[in-house]
Amino acid sequence: MKLLSNFRSFLLEDNFSVNIYKNKIDIINYTSIGQIENNKIVIRYDTGSLIIKGEKLVVSKLLNDEILITGIIKNIEFN
Repeated sequence: MKLLSNFRSFLLEDNFSVNIYKNKIDIINYTSIGQIENNKIVIRYDTGSLIIKGEKLVVSKLLNDEILITGIIKNIEFN
């Protein structure tokens, strides 16, 4: 039974994660979007929020559990 549980957990990833690439941030398993501006985007998750600051920030991909932000990223802050 534990094998099935581990397999399900692997397939249905539910941990909050942030992947940072050049001029892109991919956020998985967020709870809500707090603010979207050209120079600041706030993403909320279970235990806090992620503040992304930069220039020309754009939400390039938006799904129920994943968001991709592109632009000139200058600062990332966890609160």
